[in-house]
Amino acid sequence: MDYTLEKMEEKHALGVLDVFNHYVEHSFAAYPERPLPREAAGLLLKKAEGYPAYVALDNGGTVAGFGFLHAHHPSPTFRRTAEITYFLRPDACGRGIGSKILDVLLRDGREQGIAVILASISGKNEGSIVFHERHGFIECGRFQRIGVKRGEPFDVVWMQKTLD
Repeated sequence: MDYTLEKMEEKHALGVLDVFNHYVEHSFAAYPERPLPREAAGLLLKKAEGYPAYVALDNGGTVAGFGFLHAHHPSPTFRRTAEITYFLRPDACGRGIGSKILDVLLRDGREQGIAVILASISGKNEGSIVFHERHGFIECGRFQRIGVKRGEPFDVVWMQKTLD
């Protein structure tokens, strides 16, 4: 699949929501129990406001995935720390798209003065944990059985990458 990266904009909001909602419905990768409604399409874009945010578009111009950085904490004392969020359509996984989005987010984050990237990952999402390890993230915390989705408890794994 050929794809292009573009800065995430309002015109991508519904496509981003569709990708996110796939993981809400079919996995533990996205934490909500129910899909976000169409009216909430701008929420993910709003969360990324002021931070690097990109979409991967397939050759038909459809959102194949997205990724963005966002504030870890509202206090200015944490301004050099950001969290990362990204999701790819299942048919886009394993094609290098996630790595490309990560590379661009890390580059732009450095340019913006971000020194530490954090990732919050469901303990049931082994693929994401392995992906992050392969890209230099280390596990820095694990909260055991703090989430419950569809009646099933799960851990939340925190991973971090230092950019300095």
